Amino acid sequence: MKKIVSLLLFLTLSVPGFSQNLDIDILKNINLNRNEKLDPAFEFISNTVTPISIATPAIILSVGLLEKNKEMTHKGLFIAETLVVSTLITSALKYSVDRPRPYETYSFINNVLDPNSPSFPSGHTSAAFATATSLSLSYRKWYVIAPSYLWASTVAYSRMDLGVHYPRDVLAGAVVGAGSAYLCYYVNKKVFHRK
Repeated sequence: MKKIVSLLLFLTLSVPGFSQNLDIDILKNINLNRNEKLDPAFEFISNTVTPISIATPAIILSVGLLEKNKEMTHKGLFIAETLVVSTLITSALKYSVDRPRPYETYSFINNVLDPNSPSFPSGHTSAAFATATSLSLSYRKWYVIAPSYLWASTVAYSRMDLGVHYPRDVLAGAVVGAGSAYLCYYVNKKVFHRK
């Protein structure tokens, strides 16, 4: 799986002309053929990212502290660490790459929202995948993993449907979010000897 993700990321980032055409073609297909009646639903889903990403570690950490449950406390800290790392990496990339939003470059893209930050990578997608991956690594049950990734994937799709991100932005956001979770998991396991 890591090899496939690495290959896809390499191909989309190393062949700019090809990947830019593919990027806008996919976005055009999603954005211009969308069911506009679903715009409020996709906007709502996009707006759930911050509350869910903050509430998830806060609730787990609080319950762990109240019940004096070290394992749960560590899981809450791990999920919070992942979100912080993901946010830092995403912000650094956003302002160093400084890619304009698709609707700023292509007038035919219908944007429902008007964010004021650069496009690459998608911060909403990054936070959603950081939360979903860290939660899935902490609680390895299908009934945690499936809804977590369904939510994160719907957030990613919503960003394209709403016309505020290219597919490459969303892919990079997912890689940064999931990668941050695996990085924090590895550091916690190797350095702090936590499960």
